[in-house]
Amino acid sequence: MNEPSVWSLLPPILALVMIIATRKVLPSLGAGIIIGALILTDWSFSESAALIWEIFAGIFVVEGALNDWELYIIFFLLILGVMAALISFSGGSRAFGEWALTRVKTRVGAQLATLLFGILVFIDDYFNSLTVGQVSRPVTDRQRISRAKLAYIVDSVAAPICVIAPLSSWGAYIITIIADILKTHGLTQLGGLQAFLYMVPMNFYAVTALMFVFLVIIWKLDFGPMRTHEQRAVTKHQLLDPNRSGVPGEQSKSLPTHNGKVRDLVLPILVLIVSTVFFMIITGVHAADEVTALSVFAETDVASSLVYGGLIGLLVTILLTITKQPSATNFTKTIGAGIQSMLPAIYILILAWIIVSIIDQLGTGTYLATFIDGTIPLFLLPALLFILAGFMAFSTGTSWGTFSILLPIAGEIAATLDISLMLPMLAAVLAGSILGDHCSPISDTTILSSTGAGSHHIDHVITQLPYALLSGIGALIGFLLLGATGSTLLGLMTAVIITLVIALIVKARIQPIGE
Repeated sequence: MNEPSVWSLLPPILALVMIIATRKVLPSLGAGIIIGALILTDWSFSESAALIWEIFAGIFVVEGALNDWELYIIFFLLILGVMAALISFSGGSRAFGEWALTRVKTRVGAQLATLLFGILVFIDDYFNSLTVGQVSRPVTDRQRISRAKLAYIVDSVAAPICVIAPLSSWGAYIITIIADILKTHGLTQLGGLQAFLYMVPMNFYAVTALMFVFLVIIWKLDFGPMRTHEQRAVTKHQLLDPNRSGVPGEQSKSLPTHNGKVRDLVLPILVLIVSTVFFMIITGVHAADEVTALSVFAETDVASSLVYGGLIGLLVTILLTITKQPSATNFTKTIGAGIQSMLPAIYILILAWIIVSIIDQLGTGTYLATFIDGTIPLFLLPALLFILAGFMAFSTGTSWGTFSILLPIAGEIAATLDISLMLPMLAAVLAGSILGDHCSPISDTTILSSTGAGSHHIDHVITQLPYALLSGIGALIGFLLLGATGSTLLGLMTAVIITLVIALIVKARIQPIGE
């Protein structure tokens, strides 16, 4: 396959349709992988098999050396699984849940606590998705909040808060790209950081997504597939669909537990967070040419930092568990259960990485980018870029990949047609990328959010989709107003008001599920 064409859209669309129709993630991703490989190899089965094997092997080894990005993410998942199992085994999860029950007395309070924690952990979306879900789970479980609802809260905070925080791995990466774009087009009066800060209130989807999840919590807006999960959790005390198995991060109920203390959960997680942030700073300092707050987070090695911080957190967890004097058999069984609990997530993640690689080779992003040109009315460009970025991120499963393709294109169009649209168009790309990321079943952030929350991935994708799309409507109308008037304030107010109206309409049409 030479030039990217409409065929490049087939693998991601096929995977999504199959996921919705069959509710089975692995076969659906597998079908998308096979079709994509066949398209790339002109329908040669032997060459397709060789290509798939080459991509799979590349997850572990690249050019004769270990692939320390994907491997470290897998390793961190295993570390987290073992930590969660040992914390549960030591009684830490139960103790923390009982302690939280005396302070967080309502379902709304438990969800708001999760939302607040997600906002505070803005340093990186991977780290946010996994740790917020793990820490919140004992609290939300006690308040009978479904795992699908927990995954939605975690996912809807992680990327939106990271994309508007300058001192995060996302913010630093975006600022670097923006600075290059501005320099290329001679906008030397604006620095990358200054432009980024101007764009924060223009990132309408980040604002509406965070606002909508808050309204969903306080007004109990459980609708669509989410309502089924929440009703089951409240009435039957079933946090997961009993017809499904293989939940990431879920340990066997048959394992014995000890009488633990709150510190058995809090101390390992606190050490994990502090250690990971420390190593993010250290690796950033080593890699940066000039040490500034932004350069450190732009150059940080997230995957390595997660593993280093995770190993220290695991060591603390093991030491605390040993104080319970467990038998060697139960200790090793618990470690094995922790590893096994993360295997479903790892299988999904590996297949997602393979299909993303195939989609990249097909040129799906490049093909979609051709739909934006200079013949479109200027005022429509921010809204159209928002839609295009959303569909691109949805199809490719990567926000960062969408940033790297569409931001320079948006900058070029703005510089050619109307330089005043530069920042609105760049902001529209960022916002659309987050929307697409939230809707995509092959997004690694979506996968890790369901993993951290202990939700079935398919349940998280299906339940989150309506919420993300409704948040996107408010943002889209905001971008139309921004393009037509040039007023950030008017666009932001419109996005917020439309989102509020949508939430009020939903509130009026559904009966809240009780405390």
